[in-house]
Amino acid sequence: MNKLQWHTKLVLALTVFLPVYFMIAALGTKFGLWGWPTGLGTLTGTGGTWLVGITAVLALVSLIIAIIKKPRSKLAMGLAALGLLVPAGFAGLGASAAGTAEANPIHDVATDTANPPAFSAATMAARTGSEANALNDYQTPLGETEMYSGVAPELAIKSHAQIINDTYANLSPLPLGGASKADAVAAVAAAMGNMGFSNITSDVEAGRVEGVAETFWYGFKDDVVARVGDAEIDFRSVSRVGRSDLGANADRIAELRELVAQQIGQR
Repeated sequence: MNKLQWHTKLVLALTVFLPVYFMIAALGTKFGLWGWPTGLGTLTGTGGTWLVGITAVLALVSLIIAIIKKPRSKLAMGLAALGLLVPAGFAGLGASAAGTAEANPIHDVATDTANPPAFSAATMAARTGSEANALNDYQTPLGETEMYSGVAPELAIKSHAQIINDTYANLSPLPLGGASKADAVAAVAAAMGNMGFSNITSDVEAGRVEGVAETFWYGFKDDVVARVGDAEIDFRSVSRVGRSDLGANADRIAELRELVAQQIGQR
């Protein structure tokens, strides 16, 4: 290691530091060391982009030097190549996330777009206390809401209902079949528990079950509610922060629906 040139050692240090940096940005947000705009926007977005770019440029320069300078060092060339591959991997993840965000522009998804399940007063108070996103009417075009002002015209004219029906057409209410309302409420609560939700509450009389899902990275919290009616169960999952949910809410509803279906013997 001592025989390595300074530029090779620098590239190696940056290559090792990259994943550590992104972990710090994510977990620091999760544990409240800084707010999510800092963790996701400043540290991961701006800072991460600069760090990835600097590492890649230095790795390229180091690789060129290692190839030109004699005697050539296979170790130096290998470390420089690694210094290019790791930033390329993070850049690919960033590009993939951007594409996923574009394909999933909203953060509020429900199986009933005409009358989405409503949250309890307690959940709404918790959302207000955490300065969560406002809940928008499903029929209002996105461009008429504050969060989506300035989006592309083709997106601005679409409502939550249109986007959900177009993007998540496979999501649907779960028929109760022969299950009673009380059994269905219990099944939903159990499924939420199996998925690791916190703050799970049940109200059999109202036919409502709620819980809070939290992502491992960044600790983003999403509020989930199930409405148990006379014939079917509707689900809704809403992120507290951010504009796009990267498809997480729809995936969560699909998983929750499947677990409940297994318990009450329906599809």
